Order: sequence, then structure tokens, then C-alpha cells
Amino acid sequence: MSVGIAREREREMAGGDSTARAAKPSIPWKTRLLIAGHTFAVDYSRRSNGTINRGLMNFLDAKAPASAKPIKGVTSSDITVDPSRNLWFRLYNVNPLAAAADESKLPIIVYFHGGGFSFFSSDTKPFDDFCRRLTSELPAVVVSVNYRLAPENRYPSQFDDGFDTLKFLDADEGLHLPQNVDLSRCFIAGDSAGGNIAHHVTLRAAMNHGEFKKLRLAGLIAMQPFFGGEERTESELRLTKVPFVNIERSDWSWRAFLPPGSNRDHEAANIFLGADVSGVEKYPATIVFVGGFDPLQDWQKRFYEWLSKSGKEAYLVEYPNAIHAFYGFPELPESSLLVAEVRNFIQKQSLTSP
Repeated sequence: MSVGIAREREREMAGGDSTARAAKPSIPWKTRLLIAGHTFAVDYSRRSNGTINRGLMNFLDAKAPASAKPIKGVTSSDITVDPSRNLWFRLYNVNPLAAAADESKLPIIVYFHGGGFSFFSSDTKPFDDFCRRLTSELPAVVVSVNYRLAPENRYPSQFDDGFDTLKFLDADEGLHLPQNVDLSRCFIAGDSAGGNIAHHVTLRAAMNHGEFKKLRLAGLIAMQPFFGGEERTESELRLTKVPFVNIERSDWSWRAFLPPGSNRDHEAANIFLGADVSGVEKYPATIVFVGGFDPLQDWQKRFYEWLSKSGKEAYLVEYPNAIHAFYGFPELPESSLLVAEVRNFIQKQSLTSP
């Protein structure tokens, strides 16, 4: 049976319903500066003809190198899946000394970063920081997939890269993965466009579960997933002056990602038209995070409702004061709330695993 997580605690932490309807989100000035920097990089790199100035984007995109030396108790390394398509992932693990002292195994999170299918990478600093934080605070082994980007690589390249990474992990014989990882507790996670990829990769893996020997889907963590359609929802029309997302940027991203000639009702964007997951037995429990200042929230709530009506175990967590990509800013209170909810979700699914 589908269950919705109670929203009272989140509303109380965020200031209640009246605050949720405030004209503008409350954001510290330092966070505003960071948001302005990210927005500048994206807006000035993308062109009206649907292409991207990669040289400018790479210059503006702050990177973080992998580090074998623990940073905040977490090590990281980059592992190649397929050099012909520059498919690789960044592997995060707790300090090897700590892992050696603790014989228990950790769940694995396969994470897909956001960026409208077209921007950023696994070594973009905010995503590196976030994955390092998840590894440390959950704790878990985290795999951050560096999938191909649009418009140079359109649908279904990103979904193929995600599924092939799962196959790579399943086939690993101790060559790359640490000894403390438990592939039978594999959680697929993603934020924004990465949340869309996470759903499609999860669905493909669930439908082809017989191809995996060790990897088992234990849950889907969808952080403000990017879905859409030709319809303009109430939240898209109302929230026009909030950080990161607006109709113009969303439409540009869909045009860059979807096959030429497609509209936003393509199956990759509008997953609710005729799709049915009720018969996909292995589609796992899903937690969906929604922000009150995210124009995409109506689509995200529809995703939760769609899963629930399909008989899937689904949980909805709403933060009325949260902007899009709030989890990437640890100074925002909702960011810590999300990490705590993810920890609880993983623990619950681990306990109920067969």
C-alpha cells in the first residue's frame, strides 16, 4: 500500500502554511551569490539555437578533484566504465581505516546529478560536496555517474549510461568496489534532471531484473525530479521569479534533450501519458522530495500520486520554503532535513528487504 509521509513536521520546521505562500523564499545572501554564479554559468553558456558554449561552461564550472586522502572522513576515486563515450563514475567511501574497523556492509547509492541533462558533471564541486556529505552522514557508498550530456548526446543516451553503469557494478568482482559495499541494497538517487534519469534507469532495471546477479534495487530517492509536458501547471505559471528554474529554461532543456521534432509530451518527459508501472513487480519503494518554491512541484507531486495509484510504495516529503536544488546548500535547514529523511528511508528499506 502506498503511504504519504506526514507533512506537519516539515511545515513546522519551515514556518507553516502562511510562510509557504510568501512572495519570495528566504535565502541567506551568501547562498544568493552562489545561486547567481550557477545561473550565470548556465544562461551565458547556452545558446538560443539549442547548442552550448562548452568552453565557457567548462571555464565557469568549478571542479573538485578526486581524493584518495580522506576529506571529512571520505575518500573518492574516478572509475571508467566506457572510455569510448567518456562514461565514468566517482566512487565515494568512508575512511578506509574506519571501514576496516567496522565489519558491517554499507548500502550503495547510485546517484545522477542535475543540470537539465545538459550541464555539469560528477566532479562539479557542489555535487562532489553533496555526495561526500551523503557518504559520511548516512553512511553509504556513493557512486556518482558522469553520464553523457545533451544536446551533443540526446535521449536515450543518459538512460543508457545509467543502466550500463548498473551492469558494470553488478559484474564487478572486487576490482573497483570496496569490500564494505552491499550490492543487494542498491538505492538509485537523482536530483532534478538526475531524478528523471533515476526513475527511467530504475524502471529499466526493474523490468530487466533477471540480468543482475548481485545488484538488487532497494529504493528510489527522487529529489525534485524534472518531469514535464505540454501542459502548463499552476506552479510553473505562478513561480516565475524563483532561483534556477523557470519555463524558459525548462523548455530549452527539453528541446536540447529530447529527439528532434519531439514535444514535451514525449515519454521521457511526460511519463504519465499511457505509462503503467503497476505490473512492474520489482519497481522499488520511492521517496519524492518537493520544494514549495520549485516551479516543478506539480509534476513531482503527480509522480508520487502516479506511483501510489499504481500500487507502489511511495512517500512524499514537502518543504514549503525550499527552492529548487536546496539540498546542495548545507546552510539551508531543509538540506539537513532531507539527509535525515534519506537516512530513515534507507534504514526502513534495509529492514524490510527480503
